[in-house]
Amino acid sequence: MTSAPGPGIGRLNTIYRQGVLGRRPVVPADFGELERRARRASSARAWAYVAGGAGEGRTMRRNRAAFDKWATVPRMASGAVERDLSVEVLGERHATPVLLAPIGAGALMGADSDLHIARAAAATRTTYVFSNQGCNPMEQCADVMGDASRWFQLYWSKDEGLVDSLIARAEASGARALVVTLDTTVLGWRPQDLNLGSLPFSRGQGIAQYTSDPRFRQIVAERIAAPAERQATPVTLGAIRTLFAMTRNHPGSFWANLRSPEPRAAVETFLDIYSNPGLSWDHLATLRERTRLPVVLKGILHPDDARRAFDLGADAIVVSNHGGRQVDNAVASLDALVAIRDELGPEPTLLLDSGIRSGADVFTALALGADAVLLGRPYMYGLALAGQRGVEDVIRNVVAELDLTMALTGARDIASINRDLVTAQPT
Repeated sequence: MTSAPGPGIGRLNTIYRQGVLGRRPVVPADFGELERRARRASSARAWAYVAGGAGEGRTMRRNRAAFDKWATVPRMASGAVERDLSVEVLGERHATPVLLAPIGAGALMGADSDLHIARAAAATRTTYVFSNQGCNPMEQCADVMGDASRWFQLYWSKDEGLVDSLIARAEASGARALVVTLDTTVLGWRPQDLNLGSLPFSRGQGIAQYTSDPRFRQIVAERIAAPAERQATPVTLGAIRTLFAMTRNHPGSFWANLRSPEPRAAVETFLDIYSNPGLSWDHLATLRERTRLPVVLKGILHPDDARRAFDLGADAIVVSNHGGRQVDNAVASLDALVAIRDELGPEPTLLLDSGIRSGADVFTALALGADAVLLGRPYMYGLALAGQRGVEDVIRNVVAELDLTMALTGARDIASINRDLVTAQPT
């Protein structure tokens, strides 16, 4: 009886057999070419938002340099014909240690972005963390995923009623964990967006979780009923285009929206309350009373913060610098992971976000203490190139390379990937 090939061999066979027929992959197998093609396929606004980083981009570069500091040490003759890529996180068995990170305003890369991503996640058995700044309501995304695994990301609003409403909807939508993002109480300094004067939320993109929320709609209605003194907006071609964008992106009929104050009021309300600059550990301490879901705190980089998160009852943390988009010159997420794992020991559940570009990167992160990783920009680039199929291809490529790396280093399962299989390189 012959064993079935793993996802790595299977992926190689699929691509090479297509090559015999003269067909090349639409989605490149390497990140560099994927990024180049995605940039050509994207608008300037889309590329600035998705690919851009904070300040001079030092945190983004540091994220990548951190991976380059570690080299894999393959071991020979392990006889590991089959490999088990599954991993248990928060009491759930995941097919692989790769999850899809929440990314807001995905419609910049393609209409109904979140639905395409949700379908791709379900097709590849990959957990998708719904973005709080999504372009499709979480209920729609849940519907297209069936029973497939999903989590929900929460931005802590200034309005506590809205926080509770979003949590309740996530629970009703079948989310299996609540991921609270801590590092975006205010937007970071993002020159690529600033140089274009471009913020997708001001055009009504990325606020679908809000415009579909009963508490948010109540706040908007109250705002319309009691308008505050506002400075008149100059009538320019740009202002008219922005108004049309708000109108198109708001739920309902375009023509009805165009005659209504609601789209503009929704955008203004979102910008006023979407995130709470005063977010504190006291707020986070209330989560156990507010949800039955496992709680994951995202954006932690310091061991003391990690320890405090678990002391408060968090079930897991995501070690993340927001893909280098919030603080310029911040510590690399991978370096922070190593420090936190060394400080807290083997027991706490640690996920890594920021800097993951390939299956080899996933292997390195797992070897250095991550229980799983969140994949971000690469799958968005796949979306830009080929929609749902592009997202699927990126996921399959990353998982295939992880599987092949395991095969070539003698790792039979995820638990076998440890620091014995990597070594720090001299600087």
